[in-house]
Amino acid sequence: MKVLILAGGKGSRISEYTNKIPKPMIKIKGKPILEHIINIYAKQSFSEFFIATGYKGASINNYFKKYKIGKNLFKLRNLSKAVSIRFIYTGANTMTGGRLKKLGKYFQDDNFMFTYGDGLGNINLKKLLTFHKKNKRVATVTAVRPLSRYGILDINGNKVRSFKEKQKLDYGWINGGFFIFNRKIFNCIKDSQTVLEKEPLDYLSKKSQLYAIKHKGFWYSIDTLRDKKYLESLIKTNKLPWEKL
Repeated sequence: MKVLILAGGKGSRISEYTNKIPKPMIKIKGKPILEHIINIYAKQSFSEFFIATGYKGASINNYFKKYKIGKNLFKLRNLSKAVSIRFIYTGANTMTGGRLKKLGKYFQDDNFMFTYGDGLGNINLKKLLTFHKKNKRVATVTAVRPLSRYGILDINGNKVRSFKEKQKLDYGWINGGFFIFNRKIFNCIKDSQTVLEKEPLDYLSKKSQLYAIKHKGFWYSIDTLRDKKYLESLIKTNKLPWEKL
């Protein structure tokens, strides 16, 4: 099954890095986020990737050149087998839905994997695929509970009974990426300025064509410098959950 990864956004909230490189190229443990994401899929037997580039897309192509061993064939670090990767420029200012639609011609099969270039998690992709095939919907999203960006206080009266930093919230689910789409998704996207997370997914939800699988394991999205520092702190404890699939 093919995998499409969005890697074209500007990432303005982490401009300390994105003034020079696109957000998916920010490094964690010496590797760009994008390479980590490819590894998540490749280690679970997915081997055909399409990267939708945009803002400063040339830096993505230039980085992966050193791993190229043939036409669209790359041998990445920590992978026992080579994978196929195509980098396709989708415009600097194209919205998420527009980037997806521009790659529609490459996805003629019924289903394909899709995710963003800034989220990491120990996602069981085979479980996700089984869930999607069982429910036969146009889209399946991985729902996650994010870690709180602030300390959580357990208060009794005025007494603080506990103070916990970076705890997983026990309410609400959010879009964690790691989707599976049926190719009917392309019919829901109007043009290059369509935001996937607005009209298309809202429409599918109203038509009961969007299902969610709840992921209770690790998931984290890199949006700010603080997020990068948190992931780097995991390196010191030798705990990178998405590497332990």
